[in-house]
Amino acid sequence: MLSTSTGGVTLGINAFFVLVEADVSAGLPGFTIVGLAESAVKESRERVKSAIKNSGYPFPTQKIILNLAPADMKKEGTSLDLPIAAALLCVSGVIKQDILKKFVLAGELSLDGRLRPTRGILPLTMGAAHSNKFKGIIVPKENANEAAVVQGIDVFAVSNLSELVGFLRGELEIPPTKLDINSLFEDETDEHIDFYDVIGQEQAKRALEVAASGGHNILMTGPPGSGKTMLARRLPTILPPLTYEEAIETTTVYSVAGLLDSNKALITKRPFRSPHHSISDAGLIGGGTVPKPGEVSLAHNGVLFLDELPEFRKNVLECLRQPLEDGVVTISRVSLTLTFPARMTLVCSQNPCPCGHLGDPRHPCTCHPRQIQRYRDKISGPLLDRIDLHIEVPAVEYKDLTTQRRGEDSKTIRERVKNCRKIQTNRFKGTSIYCNAQMGPEQIRKYCNLSKGASNFLGVAAQKLALSARAYHRILKIARTIADLVGSKNIEVEHVAEAVQYRGFDKKAA
Repeated sequence: MLSTSTGGVTLGINAFFVLVEADVSAGLPGFTIVGLAESAVKESRERVKSAIKNSGYPFPTQKIILNLAPADMKKEGTSLDLPIAAALLCVSGVIKQDILKKFVLAGELSLDGRLRPTRGILPLTMGAAHSNKFKGIIVPKENANEAAVVQGIDVFAVSNLSELVGFLRGELEIPPTKLDINSLFEDETDEHIDFYDVIGQEQAKRALEVAASGGHNILMTGPPGSGKTMLARRLPTILPPLTYEEAIETTTVYSVAGLLDSNKALITKRPFRSPHHSISDAGLIGGGTVPKPGEVSLAHNGVLFLDELPEFRKNVLECLRQPLEDGVVTISRVSLTLTFPARMTLVCSQNPCPCGHLGDPRHPCTCHPRQIQRYRDKISGPLLDRIDLHIEVPAVEYKDLTTQRRGEDSKTIRERVKNCRKIQTNRFKGTSIYCNAQMGPEQIRKYCNLSKGASNFLGVAAQKLALSARAYHRILKIARTIADLVGSKNIEVEHVAEAVQYRGFDKKAA
């Protein structure tokens, strides 16, 4: 006897359906799974067998062959436990085939028949919603809210195998899980982290406001204790709120990585990732036998903060070139090639030298010139060229530490950033571009209109600083953002002048 059910597994950030075919025939008792099943899927034989028996249902005692189609694609993870169990229960006559085929099923089974949460539910639900072939999707209760953020399909949550059987036989009524999406976005800021806490550093605050407004990458150089990390951690507080589309994209990455909190249906705050400098290239970019997202993808639509940049291994840093340029990470293996999103704001910090006191009038530098050069050479020119803003963060004076005067709070700055982003949203409507930093050559020519004085100024600066074509275009993008902050249609001299001063390493190279 043959029966089928539909499940799914993830491949990158996407999910594909798996048709589970169960055939029970005469012969020696056995349970064989075919169809390129990885270890976790093969081990489902024991989980499913115990779950069915411990739930009080008959388990076939004949020869069982289970095929996972398409058979030429690898299946990895534990989400196929539930559809495998459902197919076997259908073979035994516990569930009817015509009812089972109306649903997509996903979930990991315990030995006693309870359902555990599994990763990748969000992309699977999105796939089920787009296919229009299914009445709904059945998932573990812990995954119900995650699945319910997808519009256009009913989500049914079950706690164990008995509830699944009761629901499919019409003996148990389970209402679809519903969510108020708007309520998920109500609390999006952290009250305990605010730019109000930062004393002094007005130039650095301004640079971070420009970076947030245009989605630009930034590198901060300064002595220990000058506030670089403090500033970086407050950048998310002035970024504009996530849109629903961005929240879905970010949540999808966390879902397939298995990092989504079971209590959160949707990630509504921009992520802030700060990996340690001992991270490997696979940890930063992503990888593994079946590639998983790395830190650059986990920071998608948010901030990736690399503290003490020269302490990272050089081969790790060089892996950032493609994500910074393309906004995606492509990982190739012999059997497959996967692409993960990586459109994030990169924030880096570093000391000016190994001891950290180069240029500090209060502390003499103890480094040899060769040590300083070796320290700076850890960051290659091509990588520096891809970082839009280079700023210096000097040590804070004692008189500033004791002052009662404070700067603007995050809420005030954020309003300016939001207004600036609105201009860019209208400008790039109908395209895949969200902010000025993502402009290509065509958009730069179209939207970066320089006044005559600004054009002459930039021409002189490009010649004196020996700017590369990439650096030249990045200055134009920064100047466009600065002009947007003040509502100027054209880019004037003062906007270009401010943009040029944010290219600190170009000035030093000249």
